[in-house]
Amino acid sequence: MSKPPASNPARDAVRSFVPKLIDLTEKVVYGDVWERPGLSKRDRSLITCAALVAMNRTEQLKGHVARAIDNGVTKDEIVEVITHMAFYSGWPTAMSAAGVAKAVLEEGEKK
Repeated sequence: MSKPPASNPARDAVRSFVPKLIDLTEKVVYGDVWERPGLSKRDRSLITCAALVAMNRTEQLKGHVARAIDNGVTKDEIVEVITHMAFYSGWPTAMSAAGVAKAVLEEGEKK
């Protein structure tokens, strides 16, 4: 198991309220599951973004779109995932995801 990722604002905002949840997030989800050799981080990012689109979890999608870019997923691939998911999870979930992804990507371009 590798060391967990650095803290981030979303986790830090609730760390004192749900410390065990954050501990599990950092040690198990990011420290173990994301480090397993069976899938690349790029592939895990694509899968995670698709799942978050399907479940309409736009708040979580924000961070995972940025993580996906860091893991080598392109803007065009994120657009394709969202478009593809429209036919499996519904038009409203894809439209909501499109707005979130667009904002994240535009913010990333400003940096």
